Amino acid sequence: MSADPVPGDSAQNGQGNGTSEEEKKDDITIVQEGKARVAFHGPVFYNPVQEFNRDLTVLVLRQFVADREKASAEIQNATNGTGDEEPATKRRKVAENDQSGNIRILDALSASGLRALRFSQEVPNVDFILANDFSENAVESIKCNIDLNGVQDKVRANFGDAIMTMMQHRSLEKRFHAVDLDPYGTASNFLDSGVQCVAENGILMVTCTDMAVLCGNTPEACYTKYGAVTTRTKCCHEMALRILLRAIDTQANRYARYIEPLLSVSVDFYVRVFVRVKTGAREAKDSGIKVGNVLVCSGCHSMEIAPILRKHVDGKSVKYLPYIIKHTLLDGNNKCVHCSHPVHHIGPIYTAPIHDKVFVQSLLQQLKATQEEERLGTHNRLLGVLTTVHEELDDVPLYYEAGQMMNICKSPMPKLINVRSAILNAGFRVSGSHCCPKGIKTDATLDFLWDVIRYQAQSANVRRERLHETSPGFTILGKEIKYLILKKYF
Repeated sequence: MSADPVPGDSAQNGQGNGTSEEEKKDDITIVQEGKARVAFHGPVFYNPVQEFNRDLTVLVLRQFVADREKASAEIQNATNGTGDEEPATKRRKVAENDQSGNIRILDALSASGLRALRFSQEVPNVDFILANDFSENAVESIKCNIDLNGVQDKVRANFGDAIMTMMQHRSLEKRFHAVDLDPYGTASNFLDSGVQCVAENGILMVTCTDMAVLCGNTPEACYTKYGAVTTRTKCCHEMALRILLRAIDTQANRYARYIEPLLSVSVDFYVRVFVRVKTGAREAKDSGIKVGNVLVCSGCHSMEIAPILRKHVDGKSVKYLPYIIKHTLLDGNNKCVHCSHPVHHIGPIYTAPIHDKVFVQSLLQQLKATQEEERLGTHNRLLGVLTTVHEELDDVPLYYEAGQMMNICKSPMPKLINVRSAILNAGFRVSGSHCCPKGIKTDATLDFLWDVIRYQAQSANVRRERLHETSPGFTILGKEIKYLILKKYF
């Protein structure tokens, strides 16, 4: 269900950086965003902060359509090149994967209909968009806004429960090529029906705004909603993305389906993921090797991923076996090897890449090729976020914040570029994170990272005896530096 009058698309405060415009007539306020105009009666509940969310969705849908056109050229018929038909089973498979023709979009929690209206005018090759809401007032508003924009041939208003509406579109011929779930709060109760009503190779777009839950304030609430336990860490925003992705994939697996993340972002007060939904019992089994738990030290916040399943391939034989524990974070007393503090066990989370680098590169190319007069309202921010996303190490789950690690040892923070340079010089890879400006994603070992912190502390003349004996920093500084750290960086 959606809140009345405007959930997801609207909150009562916030400032945007886009190009929305307002026009007032009597008690009606008309807001223009992109090519769409929306009329609000009485107080305005339009939230310009969400313009970035909507711009990003338009951008992704444009690329989704472009990719479909490219794919349809390759599988436009089910012949083997000689004019003879392929076997019936292969023809059915081709038909299911057929990506020709215009797309059908579901805006499941439409509110004012702003998203649907923008899709109808800014996304090419759209057959129709179903703008659904469970508020009669919202549906009437959608109908008025459809007339205001003159898109009666593309947008249909529908009064109905979002879950029931999606369940009514589970059959192959009724499925949507793109489904947008943008509720106010959690989207967890919409995921089961959401993964069922997306067409093969379709795209599911999900927003969650319950960041307090996803970021560890209430681990029991996170477990009941997403089937995972989390704790408060500096990388909690990426953790939130991975918890959500795992929840979506788990729901899809129940129907022999699985997801391929195209883009996952944490911005402002929400997380937003774009995933491709596919069908295949064999591939769905691989979801188990894309999931893991996380060991997190309560003292120094060191982390270690603990996979759940491993895949063993021997010729044509494929077996899935429980992962053999090889913990490097725990000592003989089940305490952290770095600071001797207790270690938390959280998860499970999605551990595979959360972005498709090729897809993100296509988004960037699309942005850069857009003429200035046709640019989206948040063009510059989109360019910045997607550039950072594209530079992220996609095979390194989670990240550390250098400032937090330095603070544990009471060491002043050097320039971030120096920390990254020291890591690169040692032969490891490193990148930033779009979730945190000071974040460091790296495949460097924790032993090396703490050696960097120890070296910086020594360079800054940090005295170990000034730290409390039970503090994690006291234990960390008491260990010798084993790696070669170049002095020029500190």
